[in-house]
Amino acid sequence: MKKVQVFGIMILLVFASGIFMFALSGDEKKKLLHEGTSQYFPTVVDFAGEKTPLQISDVRERLDRELIVNANLHSATILIMKRANRAFPIMEPILKQYGVPDDFKYLAVIESALTNAVSAAGAKGVWQFMPETAKEKGMEVNDVVDERYHLQKSTEAACKYLLKAKEKLGSWTLAAASYNGGMGGLSRKLDEQKVASYYDLMLTDETYRYVFRILALKEIMKNPTLYGFDVSKSELYENLPIKTIQVDSSITDLASFAKTQGINYKILKIHNPWLRDKKLDNPSKKKYQIEIPTSGY
Repeated sequence: MKKVQVFGIMILLVFASGIFMFALSGDEKKKLLHEGTSQYFPTVVDFAGEKTPLQISDVRERLDRELIVNANLHSATILIMKRANRAFPIMEPILKQYGVPDDFKYLAVIESALTNAVSAAGAKGVWQFMPETAKEKGMEVNDVVDERYHLQKSTEAACKYLLKAKEKLGSWTLAAASYNGGMGGLSRKLDEQKVASYYDLMLTDETYRYVFRILALKEIMKNPTLYGFDVSKSELYENLPIKTIQVDSSITDLASFAKTQGINYKILKIHNPWLRDKKLDNPSKKKYQIEIPTSGY
């Protein structure tokens, strides 16, 4: 094809796209311009009421990086938004009960994308607890029961950790960073570098980015349309109505138990992922709360 023909086609395409954009409504143009890119940058940002110093150039750039990355991870971010509608109503009252700021639910978002994830190091669940830490915080962890997969109990354990971290480190932002870098590690870095703020620390890349990832997901999830996301309420995942069965004895066959409750083994495991075996050994007569959906399954 001759160069003049190629040039002519390009001119026509530009002209056609211009007509197309002119024909769109204001909202449609906004959506199209934001599709696939992060064009918006907030003027004020905070974590748990602690202001992020955007006037510092590297702080602004680090947040910008995470906003661009997560705004363009379309499938992953949309799935997080859908799951949040199911997870946040369970997590929020527990955070409030313990006096932990609501913003910490976004920490769980970046830890696991609100799934029962398993890390290469062996951390598990929405809050990504390692086995020993989970046990220290009062969770049962073995081959039959693993309460790291129990959203309510793991959220309570996370609250206990975060309250202790806040007391030790002095701010909620540093408490959040310590969830990745450790309380001892953050404390040593603060002393070594003779600073008091997370935003003044030089850290390993993962911890250096950690709080900014939380801030970015918080910003995107609270203002989805500004970042090109349009997820209707009908598309969000919902919690099904449930009843709770208290069990204080062993269950030799969970599949048979599920049938007695009017559901099947799959549904039982989906709603009680902390049950890790095909049975529930309970020689100590511990009381377990098993959730049974009553409709919608």
